[in-house]
Amino acid sequence: MTTPEPRLLILDTDPGVDDAMAILLAANSPEVRLLGLTTVYGNVPTALATANALRLLEMAGLEQDVVVAQGAARSLKAGTDMERIADFVHGADGFGDISLPPPKGAAADCSAAEFIVRACRQHPGRVTILALAPLTNIAQALMLDPQLGEKWESLVILGGAFFVNGNVNPAAEANIFGDPDAADLVLGSTSNLRILGLDVTTQCKMSGQEIEELKGRGRYGTFVRDISQFYLGFHREWHDIDAIYLHDPTAMVAVLWPELFTWQRGAVRVATDGVTRGHTVMDASPKGFHGDHGWAAPRPRVEVALGIDSSAVVTLIRERLTAA
Repeated sequence: MTTPEPRLLILDTDPGVDDAMAILLAANSPEVRLLGLTTVYGNVPTALATANALRLLEMAGLEQDVVVAQGAARSLKAGTDMERIADFVHGADGFGDISLPPPKGAAADCSAAEFIVRACRQHPGRVTILALAPLTNIAQALMLDPQLGEKWESLVILGGAFFVNGNVNPAAEANIFGDPDAADLVLGSTSNLRILGLDVTTQCKMSGQEIEELKGRGRYGTFVRDISQFYLGFHREWHDIDAIYLHDPTAMVAVLWPELFTWQRGAVRVATDGVTRGHTVMDASPKGFHGDHGWAAPRPRVEVALGIDSSAVVTLIRERLTAA
């Protein structure tokens, strides 16, 4: 019996403590082969996200094999406003202020959007993209190639709060809030995507004690333990829990084992202004709606994660992060 070839994977990312977990989980997963890390603002500014992506690849011994392509520094309609950077969650360096040395490598000479388009054209139907940050790079890639959704194998998006409150305000989750115009564009571009948000990721947690127990385990356990201390402090103060949410590594598990999630198909729109800016609204109804409204034009029905086997997901995350 032949072993199936690994799936080709691009991570669009803003590392970030939990992004680092997702990237290292991917590096420790033989089911996938990393093609590239594309970077964008969010947890940290884009240039720092690029440096952190390079650091993680060097840590994993993949710096010669995986491309880092720097992406957008601002949202599609940024104007003169500064982007929201979550340094109060992840620390000023994105890694809990543990003061890592600068990376040795450098980013590629193409943009993130150009790299995504090129990779999907070179490997038609074989590339999975996991988007862990605001969707600006993905939207820009679709602007370069509007048929891109037919060329990737799958796009998996971490974002949204469908039937729960958001985490930047009651309406919105951080990645979608970071560029709601890009999110609405991407979610209206193709039915060939999945999205999972706070409805499922907040069910996946690692306690302070479990984080401490990572120390000395496997290749990455001590690093993950160290970078998580600042992140844990944020959760203790703002969420009143002695644990961290495993948002990004949960999304990585959705790439590897989608059967651990319950998916429902429906059209999704994103509010782009007002007090609900960044809110994800799902229409799973089989009926149409009368009148003039934002749902009148046909929208592709995408898969939204509304259920999860959280125990199995957390176990898999812990096992992969502490594997030799």
